Amino acid sequence: MLEIIKAGGWLMLPILACSIIAIGIIIERFWFLRRQRVVPKHIASQIWQWQYRNQLDKIHIKSVRESSPLGRILAAGLVNRNRSREIMKESIEDVGRHVTLELERFLNTLGTIAAITPLLGLLGTVIGMIKVFTVITAQGVDNPAVLAGGISEALITTAAGLAVAIPSLMFYRYFHGKVMRLVVDMEEQAIKLVEVMHGDRELDPIDNPAARVSVESSLKSDVEHHEYTPGPT
Repeated sequence: MLEIIKAGGWLMLPILACSIIAIGIIIERFWFLRRQRVVPKHIASQIWQWQYRNQLDKIHIKSVRESSPLGRILAAGLVNRNRSREIMKESIEDVGRHVTLELERFLNTLGTIAAITPLLGLLGTVIGMIKVFTVITAQGVDNPAVLAGGISEALITTAAGLAVAIPSLMFYRYFHGKVMRLVVDMEEQAIKLVEVMHGDRELDPIDNPAARVSVESSLKSDVEHHEYTPGPT
């Protein structure tokens, strides 16, 4: 590997640096953009339980805010739940913009690496071919070792640039799509929060603590009735 880097010339150094940065970004984004971390499933149902029990105080809202990026968005709405619908939406949108920027962090850098590494490889190709033609002009074609060195430099830098650019572009597209899906999920939860808090929408039975308790009580009564009802003699 070291011999290949040496053969590629000095342009291999920025290409190698780009590859290290890209690997770091990919690992960090995989960890940061985990769905369970960004959009945990339990947070909405927990909010509805607190709302049903009249326990949505500052301490619970703070715990929501610190739980996840989605929690920060929902907490902004909960703080303003007693204000007008427009103020509640504006506070959610303001925090949502900051959360979206955090989700997209480093993606521009990854996209830039995907764009510039092929150009660095192309620059290495041009420099290598210039060396080849310089040798041909000065010495003719009688020194194949020097010619081979220039051609090798040209090919190695091109291959190295593409080897970094291709996976960088793939992961850039993957993370960009994942961020968009997460943002859509958070928007749906935020819209649901606003509509429920202002009485424009009913909770789904699965999210409604009162409905869930009613269903559980009904099922329990049915089971007890089935157990204790004497059968036909």
